[in-house]
Amino acid sequence: MTDRTAVRTGLLTVDGATLHHEVRGEGPLLVMMPGGSADAGIYDAIAADLADRWTVATFDPRGYSRSALAGPVTDQSPATHADDIVRLIESLSPDGAPAALFGSSSSAVVALATLARHPGRLSRVVAHEPPVVALLPDPEAGRALFAAVREAFRRDGVAAAMTTMAAGLAPEEGEAAPGPERAAERGEAPTPEQTAEQAATGEQAPDPEQAATFRRMHANLPVFLEHVLCPFSGYVPDLVALKASAAHLVVGVGRDSRALLPAVAAERLARRVGAGVAEFPGGHIGLTEHPRAFAARLRDVLAAP
Repeated sequence: MTDRTAVRTGLLTVDGATLHHEVRGEGPLLVMMPGGSADAGIYDAIAADLADRWTVATFDPRGYSRSALAGPVTDQSPATHADDIVRLIESLSPDGAPAALFGSSSSAVVALATLARHPGRLSRVVAHEPPVVALLPDPEAGRALFAAVREAFRRDGVAAAMTTMAAGLAPEEGEAAPGPERAAERGEAPTPEQTAEQAATGEQAPDPEQAATFRRMHANLPVFLEHVLCPFSGYVPDLVALKASAAHLVVGVGRDSRALLPAVAAERLARRVGAGVAEFPGGHIGLTEHPRAFAARLRDVLAAP
């Protein structure tokens, strides 16, 4: 019997880049897009859990880790990344069968762009907390926050940028931040990579393969902070196109982060286009805080009629 959790790797040439991708399992295609500075490794645990029912494809976004650009890195576009996703789907589903798509945080923005641009290639889209500031009650405040994060990176480096972002994503005064999000209120929220390390290793030191994964993702932070954060958070969704495909869209929100900017934007999006809302374990980075519980919830959402 074939080991459904065995990883099959490949390289796909797209316009201006070569995408490293990893495939597990059998069944309908499910593409899982990493957000922030993460790469395919962020989904190792979740992909293995879902490989019994889906062909799970993960990848390194263009310009990250093992997905090299053909030229120098420039500001990234959700539309370009959406086109990359469709190329990946076409290569892994050559019979034209539509794929399911999952994205979280910045990659949830790509999920929205993909659904708006290529609805016929998708069977279901789960967009977990896309930080689309255009849909906030005060969009200018959201844009100013992420601009301040980028400026902090340019001036003082990665650590200063992450502290600025954690503090800026804290709840409004008078609103409680449940669970692990209280760390963000103090400006001490871990990066997704740190949380992934904690979730994967517990009290044990990471093995060499895990350590290499964490180093790769941490090395992507300068590209994320300079070239992804502002263009992606500033993306203006095509509400008309998304409303037309709302039956295929589920917006995810974290149980512990519903007062924070990304979840507020996500729920406002769902109301504007008539999409369903699903609560997931943990906060904004629940997929690394509680990978097994997150995978179980995603399984239910994907399998729902």
